[in-house]
Amino acid sequence: MEKWSKIRHRIIVEGVSKRTVLRETGLHWRTLERILAHPAPPEFGRKSWPKPKIGAYLERIRSILESDREIPSKKQRHTAKRIFELLREEGYEGGYTAVKDAVRAIKEQVKEVFVPLSHRPGEAQMDFGQALVNRDGVLRKVMFFVMSLPYSDGMFVCAYERECTETFQDGHARAFSFFGGVPCRISYDNARTSVSKILGAHARKLTNGFLELKSHYLFDHHFCRVARGNEKGVVEGMVKFTRLNFFVPVPKVNSLEELNAYLLERCQGDLGRKLRGKNKTKGELLCEDREAFLPLPATAFDACKKASTTVNSLSLVRFDTNDYSVPVQYAHRPVVVKGYVDCVRICKGDEVIAEHPRLWTKEDVSFNPVHYLALLERKPGAFDHARPLEHWDLPECFSVLRRRLEIEQGGRGDREFIAVLRLLEKHPLARLTRAVEQGLHIHAHTRDAIAQFLYPQEPWQPQTFRLDGREHLKGVRIDAPDLDAYGALLGGSVS
Repeated sequence: MEKWSKIRHRIIVEGVSKRTVLRETGLHWRTLERILAHPAPPEFGRKSWPKPKIGAYLERIRSILESDREIPSKKQRHTAKRIFELLREEGYEGGYTAVKDAVRAIKEQVKEVFVPLSHRPGEAQMDFGQALVNRDGVLRKVMFFVMSLPYSDGMFVCAYERECTETFQDGHARAFSFFGGVPCRISYDNARTSVSKILGAHARKLTNGFLELKSHYLFDHHFCRVARGNEKGVVEGMVKFTRLNFFVPVPKVNSLEELNAYLLERCQGDLGRKLRGKNKTKGELLCEDREAFLPLPATAFDACKKASTTVNSLSLVRFDTNDYSVPVQYAHRPVVVKGYVDCVRICKGDEVIAEHPRLWTKEDVSFNPVHYLALLERKPGAFDHARPLEHWDLPECFSVLRRRLEIEQGGRGDREFIAVLRLLEKHPLARLTRAVEQGLHIHAHTRDAIAQFLYPQEPWQPQTFRLDGREHLKGVRIDAPDLDAYGALLGGSVS
């Protein structure tokens, strides 16, 4: 540009001849004429040459790319190489480069343009993402729940073992508690946790788990069209932001609880951030969001997946590919299983008959040894071979008690020992341990003797019965007993 401007100045202003400038610069006279005709270098366009070989196939390429747009998975769409192979089969005689250039040009023509949207207070968008976490020294994949408020840009993030009904519900309950209210409208994609069937562009058949959540909190929902994640672009961007800012470097934690405490702290700290073009912080804008929120329900939502099943002959219940034990008296009976993110509860009517930590593995078993003691008391010979008791680590005093019972009672010692263990059905292990230690100290080894130490001991004091305050008993007269009948039983008289 500097050279262009200098040449124009010398000829037009200083009056230097064109011949002199051509001799000094070595330019072609046509180039000099172009410089004098334009104040700035004109843009040069590449001349479009006719393409006789590919030209007849451009519409075919365009139709292939149009059909690809209806396929949600980008991994199964046509590549330029695959299109070239199809065209060769149809008689194309040109080269691969021409096909590749045509594919690129057509894709640029059909690239979608989006309209910037305004977001009203009180609305939210929700999605799941995945990231790696170093947990207990092992690199593992976790799913993280993200709910974003487009108006204030506030967000809530929580990590789970996987995406399923119970984590979907639990994430909502925690997010609503964090935001201090329920968004009036939430946008979703078409995940299986909320949609069981797509009936049209916007019509959906919802899952029971999503309907339970919606009925409890009463928010309105909006589902994006298939493969149209841009309709909830705010949370899509927030998932990427979370992965790059909260999970880089890879967090090192001992448990999901520790990870979620860290994520909650980051979400709270993010509320103090001010976005470009905003004159308030996220926390201040969140207050405006809350004004449009629905109130939190008076009762907490029971975020769990429910399943009706029957206890099998091994006193086990299967839930989510894993087995959980229940007391043997409920074998062969129908029960309801409630799967939470941290535990599994098995109910019979309104009673919780068993509770276990949630297993996120596959085809695993969670035993509670206490559930099988009633059966083992009837079958003491199976005590040392019972699978539910394989990894039961009892305090040393129980081993001492068993040895003493075997010495004192012989073959009945195991049955009496199991009877002692059955006290765990009503009392915690720490309390029974103290009672066993007290019994061992005074050489009281039976179940009934040890049971006495499970209740508070108070010194006995003689008490005299009085009629004070019992006026209704003052008129009662009781005759002296006749001891002659007792004497007759003894074979003589009683004086």
